[in-house]
Amino acid sequence: MRQTPPLLLSLMLTAGMATGAVAQGLAPATTAAPPVIAPDQAPPPDPYGTLTFATENDVFGGGTDRYYTNGLLLSYRSPSADLPRPLAWLNDQLEWVLGPGTLRWGAAVGQNIYTPQDTYRSNPDPRDRPYAGYLYGSVSLSRITELTSRTVELQLGVVGPAALGEQVQNNYHRLLNIRRVDGWDYQLKDEAAVTAIYEQKWRVPMGTVAGLQTEVVPSVSASIGNVQTYAAAGGTVRIGHGLDSDFGPPRIRPGLSGSGWVQPRENFEWYVFAGLEGRAVGRDIFLDGNTFRDSRSVDKRIFVGDFQTGVAAVYRGVRVALTQVWRSEEFYGQSGRQKFGSLSVSFRF
Repeated sequence: MRQTPPLLLSLMLTAGMATGAVAQGLAPATTAAPPVIAPDQAPPPDPYGTLTFATENDVFGGGTDRYYTNGLLLSYRSPSADLPRPLAWLNDQLEWVLGPGTLRWGAAVGQNIYTPQDTYRSNPDPRDRPYAGYLYGSVSLSRITELTSRTVELQLGVVGPAALGEQVQNNYHRLLNIRRVDGWDYQLKDEAAVTAIYEQKWRVPMGTVAGLQTEVVPSVSASIGNVQTYAAAGGTVRIGHGLDSDFGPPRIRPGLSGSGWVQPRENFEWYVFAGLEGRAVGRDIFLDGNTFRDSRSVDKRIFVGDFQTGVAAVYRGVRVALTQVWRSEEFYGQSGRQKFGSLSVSFRF
Protein backbone atom coordinates (compact mmCIF):
# COMPACT_ATOMS: atom_id res chain seq x y z
CA MET A 1 0.00 0.00 0.00
CA ARG A 2 1.35 3.42 -0.88
CA GLN A 3 2.16 5.84 1.92
CA THR A 4 0.20 9.07 2.33
CA PRO A 5 2.24 12.19 1.44
CA PRO A 6 3.55 13.41 4.84
CA LEU A 7 2.63 17.09 4.44
CA LEU A 8 -0.88 16.39 3.19
CA LEU A 9 -1.56 13.78 5.85
CA SER A 10 -0.26 16.12 8.56
CA LEU A 11 -2.62 18.86 7.41
CA MET A 12 -5.60 16.51 7.29
CA LEU A 13 -4.79 14.99 10.70
CA THR A 14 -4.64 18.52 12.12
CA ALA A 15 -8.03 19.32 10.56
CA GLY A 16 -9.49 16.11 11.99
CA MET A 17 -8.19 16.83 15.50
CA ALA A 18 -9.50 20.41 15.27
CA THR A 19 -12.92 19.05 14.37
CA GLY A 20 -12.82 16.78 17.39
CA ALA A 21 -11.83 19.71 19.62
CA VAL A 22 -14.75 21.78 18.38
CA ALA A 23 -17.13 18.91 18.97
CA GLN A 24 -15.79 18.51 22.50
CA GLY A 25 -16.32 22.22 23.10
CA LEU A 26 -19.98 21.77 22.27
CA ALA A 27 -20.28 18.79 24.63
CA PRO A 28 -17.75 19.20 27.46
CA ALA A 29 -18.76 16.00 29.22
CA THR A 30 -17.86 13.88 26.19
CA THR A 31 -14.32 12.75 25.46
CA ALA A 32 -13.04 11.57 22.11
CA ALA A 33 -11.98 7.95 21.91
CA PRO A 34 -8.46 7.42 20.56
CA PRO A 35 -8.30 6.53 16.87
CA VAL A 36 -8.23 2.84 16.08
CA ILE A 37 -6.77 1.94 12.70
CA ALA A 38 -7.29 -1.70 11.86
CA PRO A 39 -4.91 -3.56 9.52
CA ASP A 40 -5.86 -2.82 5.92
CA GLN A 41 -7.76 -5.55 4.10
CA ALA A 42 -10.24 -6.03 1.29
CA PRO A 43 -13.86 -5.16 2.13
CA PRO A 44 -16.46 -7.95 2.22
CA PRO A 45 -17.49 -9.25 -1.24
CA ASP A 46 -20.28 -7.15 -2.74
CA PRO A 47 -22.71 -8.85 -5.17
CA TYR A 48 -24.50 -5.56 -5.99
CA GLY A 49 -23.71 -2.81 -8.46
CA THR A 50 -24.47 0.88 -7.96
CA LEU A 51 -26.31 3.20 -10.37
CA THR A 52 -25.88 6.93 -9.65
CA PHE A 53 -27.50 10.04 -11.09
CA ALA A 54 -25.76 13.30 -10.25
CA THR A 55 -26.61 16.86 -11.21
CA GLU A 56 -24.69 20.06 -10.51
CA ASN A 57 -26.14 23.50 -11.17
CA ASP A 58 -25.54 27.09 -10.16
CA VAL A 59 -29.25 27.46 -9.43
CA PHE A 60 -28.24 26.00 -6.03
CA GLY A 61 -25.80 28.89 -5.66
CA GLY A 62 -28.28 31.73 -6.11
CA GLY A 63 -29.39 31.13 -9.70
CA THR A 64 -26.53 33.08 -11.26
CA ASP A 65 -26.59 31.07 -14.53
CA ARG A 66 -22.91 31.70 -15.35
CA TYR A 67 -19.53 29.98 -15.77
CA TYR A 68 -19.93 26.27 -14.87
CA THR A 69 -23.70 26.40 -15.10
CA ASN A 70 -24.82 22.77 -15.38
CA GLY A 71 -23.47 19.24 -15.12
CA LEU A 72 -25.21 15.88 -15.54
CA LEU A 73 -23.75 12.43 -14.90
CA LEU A 74 -25.22 8.92 -15.06
CA SER A 75 -22.77 6.32 -13.80
CA TYR A 76 -22.63 2.61 -13.02
CA ARG A 77 -20.19 0.79 -10.74
CA SER A 78 -20.04 -2.99 -10.89
CA PRO A 79 -20.23 -5.54 -8.09
CA SER A 80 -16.89 -6.81 -6.81
CA ALA A 81 -16.85 -9.50 -9.48
CA ASP A 82 -14.96 -10.60 -12.58
CA LEU A 83 -14.31 -8.09 -15.32
CA PRO A 84 -15.94 -8.16 -18.76
CA ARG A 85 -13.43 -9.58 -21.23
CA PRO A 86 -12.65 -6.22 -22.99
CA LEU A 87 -11.50 -4.76 -19.65
CA ALA A 88 -9.62 -7.81 -18.36
CA TRP A 89 -6.56 -7.13 -20.53
CA LEU A 90 -6.46 -3.47 -19.47
CA ASN A 91 -6.70 -4.49 -15.82
CA ASP A 92 -3.69 -6.78 -16.22
CA GLN A 93 -1.63 -3.95 -17.71
CA LEU A 94 -2.55 -1.59 -14.85
CA GLU A 95 -1.80 -3.98 -12.01
CA TRP A 96 1.29 -1.94 -11.04
CA VAL A 97 -0.84 1.24 -10.82
CA LEU A 98 -3.94 -0.07 -9.08
CA GLY A 99 -2.26 -2.45 -6.62
CA PRO A 100 -4.16 -4.89 -4.36
CA GLY A 101 -7.81 -4.68 -3.36
CA THR A 102 -11.33 -5.53 -4.46
CA LEU A 103 -11.85 -4.77 -8.14
CA ARG A 104 -14.79 -2.79 -9.55
CA TRP A 105 -15.29 -1.49 -13.06
CA GLY A 106 -17.46 1.43 -14.05
CA ALA A 107 -19.09 3.19 -16.99
CA ALA A 108 -20.65 6.64 -17.22
CA VAL A 109 -22.09 9.23 -19.58
CA GLY A 110 -22.14 12.94 -18.76
CA GLN A 111 -22.51 16.48 -20.02
CA ASN A 112 -21.06 19.78 -18.74
CA ILE A 113 -22.19 23.25 -19.85
CA TYR A 114 -20.20 26.51 -19.50
CA THR A 115 -21.35 30.05 -20.25
CA PRO A 116 -20.11 33.62 -19.74
CA GLN A 117 -21.38 35.85 -16.95
CA ASP A 118 -23.59 37.89 -19.30
CA THR A 119 -25.79 35.44 -21.20
CA TYR A 120 -28.10 38.11 -22.67
CA ARG A 121 -25.62 39.39 -25.26
CA SER A 122 -25.97 37.87 -28.72
CA ASN A 123 -22.27 38.63 -29.28
CA PRO A 124 -20.58 37.74 -25.96
CA ASP A 125 -17.83 39.84 -24.46
CA PRO A 126 -14.56 38.31 -25.80
CA ARG A 127 -12.98 38.90 -22.38
CA ASP A 128 -15.61 36.70 -20.72
CA ARG A 129 -15.66 32.91 -20.47
CA PRO A 130 -16.57 31.24 -23.80
CA TYR A 131 -19.71 29.20 -24.32
CA ALA A 132 -18.91 25.49 -24.34
CA GLY A 133 -20.57 22.12 -24.04
CA TYR A 134 -18.85 18.83 -23.24
CA LEU A 135 -20.52 15.46 -23.89
CA TYR A 136 -18.58 12.34 -22.93
CA GLY A 137 -18.58 8.70 -21.94
CA SER A 138 -16.10 7.02 -19.63
CA VAL A 139 -14.88 3.66 -18.41
CA SER A 140 -13.01 3.14 -15.14
CA LEU A 141 -11.24 0.52 -13.05
CA SER A 142 -10.99 0.75 -9.25
CA ARG A 143 -9.22 -1.23 -6.54
CA ILE A 144 -10.64 -0.76 -3.04
CA THR A 145 -9.47 -1.86 0.39
CA GLU A 146 -10.91 -0.84 3.75
CA LEU A 147 -8.48 2.10 3.86
CA THR A 148 -7.56 2.92 0.24
CA SER A 149 -9.20 3.55 -3.12
CA ARG A 150 -7.37 3.80 -6.45
CA THR A 151 -9.14 4.61 -9.72
CA VAL A 152 -8.07 4.91 -13.36
CA GLU A 153 -10.62 6.51 -15.72
CA LEU A 154 -10.67 7.17 -19.46
CA GLN A 155 -13.07 9.78 -20.87
CA LEU A 156 -13.90 10.00 -24.58
CA GLY A 157 -16.24 12.65 -25.95
CA VAL A 158 -16.70 15.85 -27.88
CA VAL A 159 -16.51 19.57 -27.13
CA GLY A 160 -18.51 21.99 -29.28
CA PRO A 161 -21.94 22.13 -30.95
CA ALA A 162 -22.07 18.31 -31.17
CA ALA A 163 -22.11 18.24 -27.35
CA LEU A 164 -25.66 19.73 -27.48
CA GLY A 165 -25.03 22.32 -24.78
CA GLU A 166 -27.14 24.97 -26.55
CA GLN A 167 -30.10 22.64 -27.00
CA VAL A 168 -30.08 21.41 -23.41
CA GLN A 169 -29.79 24.88 -21.88
CA ASN A 170 -32.36 26.64 -24.06
CA ASN A 171 -34.89 23.80 -23.91
CA TYR A 172 -34.55 23.84 -20.12
CA HIS A 173 -35.07 27.62 -20.11
CA ARG A 174 -38.11 27.25 -22.37
CA LEU A 175 -39.58 24.65 -20.02
CA LEU A 176 -39.23 27.06 -17.07
CA ASN A 177 -40.27 30.11 -19.11
CA ILE A 178 -36.81 31.69 -18.76
CA ARG A 179 -35.32 33.93 -21.42
CA ARG A 180 -33.30 31.96 -24.00
CA VAL A 181 -29.53 32.34 -24.23
CA ASP A 182 -28.51 33.92 -27.55
CA GLY A 183 -24.70 33.74 -27.58
CA TRP A 184 -24.20 30.09 -28.47
CA ASP A 185 -23.16 30.97 -32.04
CA TYR A 186 -19.78 31.88 -30.51
CA GLN A 187 -19.24 28.64 -28.58
CA LEU A 188 -16.10 26.53 -28.91
CA LYS A 189 -15.90 24.55 -32.16
CA ASP A 190 -16.29 20.79 -32.44
CA GLU A 191 -13.27 18.88 -31.16
CA ALA A 192 -12.79 15.24 -30.20
CA ALA A 193 -11.97 14.95 -26.49
CA VAL A 194 -9.69 12.43 -24.76
CA THR A 195 -8.83 12.57 -21.05
CA ALA A 196 -7.11 10.05 -18.74
CA ILE A 197 -7.55 10.42 -14.95
CA TYR A 198 -5.87 8.79 -11.95
CA GLU A 199 -7.15 9.22 -8.39
CA GLN A 200 -6.10 7.82 -5.04
CA LYS A 201 -7.73 8.19 -1.62
CA TRP A 202 -6.80 7.10 1.89
CA ARG A 203 -9.22 6.63 4.78
CA VAL A 204 -7.68 7.70 8.12
CA PRO A 205 -9.99 6.88 11.10
CA MET A 206 -9.81 9.46 13.90
CA GLY A 207 -11.80 7.66 16.60
CA THR A 208 -15.25 8.63 17.91
CA VAL A 209 -16.75 11.84 19.28
CA ALA A 210 -20.06 11.62 21.18
CA GLY A 211 -20.50 8.14 19.75
CA LEU A 212 -19.97 9.29 16.16
CA GLN A 213 -17.22 8.07 13.88
CA THR A 214 -14.75 10.65 12.57
CA GLU A 215 -12.17 10.36 9.81
CA VAL A 216 -10.17 12.30 7.27
CA VAL A 217 -9.83 11.19 3.64
CA PRO A 218 -6.76 12.67 1.91
CA SER A 219 -6.88 12.56 -1.89
CA VAL A 220 -4.56 13.11 -4.85
CA SER A 221 -5.47 13.01 -8.54
CA ALA A 222 -4.10 13.86 -11.96
CA SER A 223 -5.73 14.41 -15.34
CA ILE A 224 -4.11 14.59 -18.77
CA GLY A 225 -5.71 15.23 -22.14
CA ASN A 226 -6.83 17.93 -24.54
CA VAL A 227 -9.84 18.78 -22.33
CA GLN A 228 -8.28 19.23 -18.90
CA THR A 229 -4.74 18.66 -17.66
CA TYR A 230 -4.13 19.24 -13.95
CA ALA A 231 -2.70 17.85 -10.72
CA ALA A 232 -4.83 18.04 -7.58
CA ALA A 233 -4.52 17.36 -3.85
CA GLY A 234 -6.97 17.78 -1.00
CA GLY A 235 -9.06 15.92 1.48
CA THR A 236 -12.35 15.53 3.31
CA VAL A 237 -13.31 15.43 6.98
CA ARG A 238 -16.35 13.23 7.75
CA ILE A 239 -18.39 12.72 10.92
CA GLY A 240 -21.31 10.33 11.24
CA HIS A 241 -22.32 6.68 11.39
CA GLY A 242 -21.26 4.03 8.86
CA LEU A 243 -18.33 5.85 7.24
CA ASP A 244 -16.96 2.60 5.81
CA SER A 245 -19.88 2.40 3.36
CA ASP A 246 -18.05 4.61 0.81
CA PHE A 247 -15.27 7.20 0.40
CA GLY A 248 -17.69 10.12 0.21
CA PRO A 249 -20.42 11.13 -2.26
CA PRO A 250 -19.68 11.32 -6.01
CA ARG A 251 -18.99 14.62 -7.78
CA ILE A 252 -18.65 15.56 -11.44
CA ARG A 253 -14.99 16.06 -12.36
CA PRO A 254 -13.01 18.17 -11.82
CA GLY A 255 -13.82 18.18 -8.14
CA LEU A 256 -13.31 16.40 -4.84
CA SER A 257 -15.21 13.25 -5.72
CA GLY A 258 -15.94 10.36 -3.38
CA SER A 259 -16.94 6.95 -4.74
CA GLY A 260 -19.48 6.04 -7.40
CA TRP A 261 -20.27 2.86 -5.45
CA VAL A 262 -21.78 2.46 -2.00
CA GLN A 263 -21.60 -0.69 0.19
CA PRO A 264 -23.62 -0.11 3.38
CA ARG A 265 -23.14 -2.40 6.36
CA GLU A 266 -26.40 -1.35 8.09
CA ASN A 267 -29.91 -0.28 7.04
CA PHE A 268 -29.36 3.39 7.89
CA GLU A 269 -26.07 5.29 7.77
CA TRP A 270 -25.28 9.00 7.49
CA TYR A 271 -22.51 11.57 7.71
CA VAL A 272 -21.75 15.26 7.33
CA PHE A 273 -18.57 16.34 5.58
CA ALA A 274 -16.36 19.23 4.54
CA GLY A 275 -13.53 19.13 2.04
CA LEU A 276 -10.91 21.23 0.31
CA GLU A 277 -9.06 20.61 -2.98
CA GLY A 278 -6.44 22.63 -4.83
CA ARG A 279 -5.62 22.13 -8.51
CA ALA A 280 -2.62 23.23 -10.56
CA VAL A 281 -4.07 23.59 -14.07
CA GLY A 282 -1.94 23.10 -17.16
CA ARG A 283 -4.77 23.14 -19.69
CA ASP A 284 -8.50 23.77 -19.61
CA ILE A 285 -10.13 23.77 -23.04
CA PHE A 286 -13.15 25.62 -21.64
CA LEU A 287 -10.86 28.57 -20.87
CA ASP A 288 -7.92 28.12 -23.26
CA GLY A 289 -10.16 27.50 -26.26
CA ASN A 290 -9.91 24.88 -29.01
CA THR A 291 -6.64 23.00 -29.37
CA PHE A 292 -6.22 23.07 -33.14
CA ARG A 293 -8.62 25.81 -34.27
CA ASP A 294 -9.16 29.49 -33.53
CA SER A 295 -11.85 30.12 -30.93
CA ARG A 296 -12.82 32.40 -28.06
CA SER A 297 -10.56 32.08 -25.00
CA VAL A 298 -9.57 33.83 -21.76
CA ASP A 299 -6.42 34.01 -19.66
CA LYS A 300 -6.85 31.18 -17.12
CA ARG A 301 -5.54 31.11 -13.56
CA ILE A 302 -3.04 28.34 -12.90
CA PHE A 303 -4.22 27.58 -9.35
CA VAL A 304 -7.89 26.87 -8.58
CA GLY A 305 -9.41 25.81 -5.27
CA ASP A 306 -12.71 24.18 -4.24
CA PHE A 307 -14.25 24.17 -0.79
CA GLN A 308 -17.29 21.97 -0.26
CA THR A 309 -19.56 20.88 2.53
CA GLY A 310 -22.64 18.73 2.70
CA VAL A 311 -24.55 15.76 4.07
CA ALA A 312 -25.14 12.20 2.86
CA ALA A 313 -27.52 9.48 4.02
CA VAL A 314 -27.85 5.82 3.05
CA TYR A 315 -31.12 4.00 3.71
CA ARG A 316 -31.65 0.40 2.59
CA GLY A 317 -29.05 0.72 -0.15
CA VAL A 318 -30.16 4.14 -1.46
CA ARG A 319 -27.66 6.97 -0.97
CA VAL A 320 -28.69 10.63 -1.26
CA ALA A 321 -26.07 13.37 -0.98
CA LEU A 322 -26.29 17.17 -1.08
CA THR A 323 -23.10 19.20 -1.56
CA GLN A 324 -22.50 22.96 -1.69
CA VAL A 325 -19.35 24.01 -3.55
CA TRP A 326 -17.44 27.29 -3.56
CA ARG A 327 -14.88 27.54 -6.41
CA SER A 328 -12.20 30.22 -6.65
CA GLU A 329 -11.79 32.38 -9.76
CA GLU A 330 -10.68 30.35 -12.77
CA PHE A 331 -9.61 33.16 -15.13
CA TYR A 332 -8.39 36.73 -14.95
CA GLY A 333 -11.31 39.14 -15.20
CA GLN A 334 -13.78 36.70 -13.62
CA SER A 335 -16.34 38.45 -11.43
CA GLY A 336 -15.71 36.74 -8.10
CA ARG A 337 -15.74 33.10 -7.06
CA GLN A 338 -18.53 30.74 -8.10
CA LYS A 339 -21.02 28.91 -5.89
CA PHE A 340 -22.99 25.89 -7.08
CA GLY A 341 -24.67 22.82 -5.66
CA SER A 342 -24.53 19.09 -6.32
CA LEU A 343 -27.25 16.47 -5.79
CA SER A 344 -26.59 12.76 -6.26
CA VAL A 345 -28.82 9.71 -5.79
CA SER A 346 -27.39 6.19 -5.87
CA PHE A 347 -29.23 2.87 -6.07
CA ARG A 348 -27.83 -0.61 -5.37
CA PHE A 349 -29.15 -3.49 -7.42
